[in-house]
Formats: sequence, C-alpha cells, structure tokens
Amino acid sequence: MVKRVSILGSTGSIGRNALDVVASLGDEVEVVGLAARHNAELLVRQARAFRVAAVGVSDERQARVLEPLAAEGVEVFAGDGAAANVATTPTADLVLVAVAGFAGLAPTLAALNAGKDVALANKESLVAGGKLVREAQRAAGARIFPVDSEHAALAQCLEMCRPDAVRRLIITASGGPFLEKSREEVADATPEQAVAHPVWDMGAKISVDSATLMNKGLEVIEAYWLFDMPWDRIDVLIHPQSVVHSLVEMADGSFVAQLATADMRLPIQYALTYPERRAALFPTAALELATIGRLEFARPDPAQFPCFGLALAAGRAGGLKPAVMNAADEVAVEKFLAGEIPFGALPEVIEATLADAPDGDAAGYDDVARADRWARRRAEEVAAAVASRA
Repeated sequence: MVKRVSILGSTGSIGRNALDVVASLGDEVEVVGLAARHNAELLVRQARAFRVAAVGVSDERQARVLEPLAAEGVEVFAGDGAAANVATTPTADLVLVAVAGFAGLAPTLAALNAGKDVALANKESLVAGGKLVREAQRAAGARIFPVDSEHAALAQCLEMCRPDAVRRLIITASGGPFLEKSREEVADATPEQAVAHPVWDMGAKISVDSATLMNKGLEVIEAYWLFDMPWDRIDVLIHPQSVVHSLVEMADGSFVAQLATADMRLPIQYALTYPERRAALFPTAALELATIGRLEFARPDPAQFPCFGLALAAGRAGGLKPAVMNAADEVAVEKFLAGEIPFGALPEVIEATLADAPDGDAAGYDDVARADRWARRRAEEVAAAVASRA
C-alpha cells in the first residue's frame, strides 16, 4: 500500500533529507504536497521532480515563482496559511512537519484536526503548544511520529517496554562545540564558532541551541508531551560521541538504548515506513563501535549551560511560560546570528523576557499566538538594551 505524504519545510535540511529517503523508497511513498517558507525556486524544482498535487510558500513575495506550477495544474498556496493548507491536502496520509520554529504549530494542529498522522520534526510545536497538540491528536485518533533523533530513539525503545515497567527516559546530548569550554570562555564566541557542531549538520538556529544546550531543555518538554512522562522521570546526559541517541531505564534497573550513526535520514525513514523497518538504500556511514572505541556520559553543568535550566523551569511552570521562553530564544538567537548581541547574552535575553511573562493557560491557539507575539516584542526590547551596552 502506497503511503501518501505532505512535507512542510521541504527546502530545509530535514525536508531535503526526507525527499532523499522518499526517492530511495521508490513506489512505497508518494509525495502529494510540499511547502516552504521562502525558497520558492527550489520548491518548484522539488514539486516537478516528485509530481506533487499541492505546493505552498509562506513568503507572499515568492508566490509569483510558483505561477508556472499553477498553470500545470498544481494547487498553489501563498501567505501565512500556506503550510496549513498543504497540511490538509485530502490525499495525504501523513504530514511531515519540518517547518522551523513557532511557525510549525499552526500546520501541525491543522494536520491533526484534519485527521492526518504527523511526523514531527518541529519541537517548538510541542514546546509552545504541547497541550493543544495532544488534545488535537487525541480528538482525531491520529498518531505522532517523532522525527528528531532523540525522541525517535525513545519511541523505538518504548515499543519494547510495557509502560508500567519504565522508570526513566534519558535523552542524550552531544554537548555542542563548546563542551570543553567555560561560560566565560565562550561569552564572545562568534556565530561561525557556535554553529560548528562537532557531529550533526543542522540549520543555524538549532546549532546555536545545541551550543547553549537550550535544545535539550526543549527536548525534555517535548518528551513530557510525547510520552506522558513526569518531569522528574526525564533526564539528560552529555554523550559526545552521539552514538546512543536515547535510553530507557526499566523498573529493574536495566536499560534499553537505541544506537545509530548520526544521520537524520534514519529516523525520517522509520517514520515514513512505520511499522515496517526498511533497509537504508541511501548512502550512510556504517556504525563501527570498535572504531569508536568508547562511549562517554556525563551530567550537564547548569552553570556552563544556563539556557538549559531556563527551558526546564519554563516547562515545569507550564501555562504560557514555555511559549514565551521559546519565542525569546528564537529572537535571541536571531539577534546573535545577526551580530547584534554577544553569545553570552543569550540567556540574559531569555531570562529577562520570562521574568515579565504574563500568567495564564493556553485555552486555544490564539492564546499561544498572543503570548508568542508579546514575548517577541519584549525580547526585542531586551536585546536592544543589551546591544546598546556593547
């Protein structure tokens, strides 16, 4: 049976990897929809290569680039709702959400509300709107397949375990490019240094989040919503080799772990072919444990990685705090990458924004969106104050 897939964020790193996987699977998977933020020229090439029925671009200024596709009978969407429109393409069975940042929440909800299964490569959807996403999932009876390596690993481990036999989830972290350096040593690190991840080839934003360990705080929140696990039963360990992607500790003290080479196409393929496990027909490096030699683990240092603690605190606080924290981080990283604030100021922007955050719960998407907009304005103000001191 052919699985029909829409891919949101198809021109980004995850989206391009997903299309590599689809191409390797032959007739087993059909792409019916593609959406991108602004790289419309690449989107057109992808749409023609995979003969899709629908495309969307969020940047309306790029809409004219898609006009030839409309003339060829492809349904074309442009503007803020483009990804959500592609997500609800009637023929899609599964929607891969690889849109970056908070922008992934709306199409994730749209896909679930339309009864689609979701392969989720956008952690911000669960960080900012975890309650809404889980409510939509349960109402639709849909499945969420985590695509990032850590949660895909946890999902695979948990398939082997009875829920009542699980004691703890353990997410691993490479530690990023600054693992061996103190907070003071990296205070003036450049964007080029921060995005130079020692293992993974990722986009700039997630690479910076890896350097601050913010991404692991976000992943703890993600795991809380995905696996219904209490906060005190989700841990993080630094694992520089990035071979063990996550572990599950059992009630008797034994562990189940998932090991694989650092290749995002592996969790993508597992989500696309679930419940089957296919041979990887795309070129990927073999995992040679004897060559690696040893696997190291350590606890993260809160003093070295303050953003990690800020994320955990926001997640535990709940309500609108995670959405505020996520928005503040997006703004702070954007300002850092633009050279407007130093690397060492990233936690300052996030902490100051959280300190002023409004209380309240997320009754619906509009509540989360308002909190996101408020946090972005406040984070912009804090970042401007930081920049004026330089």
